[in-house]
Amino acid sequence: MSHNNINEAMGSIKISEEVIAIVSGIAAGEVKGVAGMSGTFAGGIAELLGKKNLSKGVRVELNETTTTIEISLVVEYGCRIPDVAWEVQERVKKAVESMTGLEVLAVNIFVDGLTPAKEEKPEETEKK
Repeated sequence: MSHNNINEAMGSIKISEEVIAIVSGIAAGEVKGVAGMSGTFAGGIAELLGKKNLSKGVRVELNETTTTIEISLVVEYGCRIPDVAWEVQERVKKAVESMTGLEVLAVNIFVDGLTPAKEEKPEETEKK
């Protein structure tokens, strides 16, 4: 596992690819229309993101001060895929840059599957 070395006046800071992948996975999962992350980079059938593996479906290429991120998504059916992908790109770039200080060169999105839209539960009226 590689680490990013940031030289500071008082020493160095090392940020692993795994940390960048976790930040990316959390940011992507917060976007409306993202049903989950897919683990297809390793091959096989798409698996939705579980809470235990926040970096699933994320691949990170790390250089000295820059990073490129690839994310494989499962999108809810009925959502406009380009809009979901753009929002994921924006949120991931902002989260990674603000938390790590690295420049994000690209956030490449792979839409790996669709799933039926999540059913919204009707709001319960308050009982008096």
